[in-house]
Amino acid sequence: MPLLDPLSTVIASLKRESIIPDVLPEDFYPSSLFSIVWPNGKEAVLGNELTREDTLDEPSINFAPMNVPPEQADSSGEAGSVRDLTYTVVMFDPDAPSKADPKFKCFRHWVITGLKAPPQTSLQSDNLLATKTKPATTPYRPPGPPPGTGLHRYIFLLFQEPASVPIEIPQGEPEYGATLEERRSWNAIDFAQKYGLVLVGANFFICRSTE
Repeated sequence: MPLLDPLSTVIASLKRESIIPDVLPEDFYPSSLFSIVWPNGKEAVLGNELTREDTLDEPSINFAPMNVPPEQADSSGEAGSVRDLTYTVVMFDPDAPSKADPKFKCFRHWVITGLKAPPQTSLQSDNLLATKTKPATTPYRPPGPPPGTGLHRYIFLLFQEPASVPIEIPQGEPEYGATLEERRSWNAIDFAQKYGLVLVGANFFICRSTE
């Protein structure tokens, strides 16, 4: 059986856990690979299982943009201007309060904008740490699946922000809501459309509720 390329592996993992089509459209195909790493070294890797204790603190984002359009490459054909691009990452739980009864789909755990890729001279560079240029719009909230609700999928989406105008989320928008009730029933795709964000990557992990 032939080995899948990294981007095809992302799609296969998303389909395996029904994230496509539960959350993402059937025609989604990533152009970037990224990983989520917590201060303790734990990492989200396309559906691995982590505990709440593994993921208590705000994580970092490591990513390597790929398949950059020609207009975003420098005159040498390399992605020298990739360093000027900015990104948004969101985290949410589509299985709130449970996968069997997702009436609060999707529960918003984290929204952070203005992420900058480190300087790169080639699309073939290793995954590198993104720079956080501003505080999170939605403060990070670790997973907390209610007792007895089984497995929850915690999804991270990586969006490329518009190159011309930096994204600014006005005060009072839903993404600033940090209480339990304010985080419920949020749609990441609608959010992206509102601010002109382009979905370029996805990652996720699984967390099991206590019984």
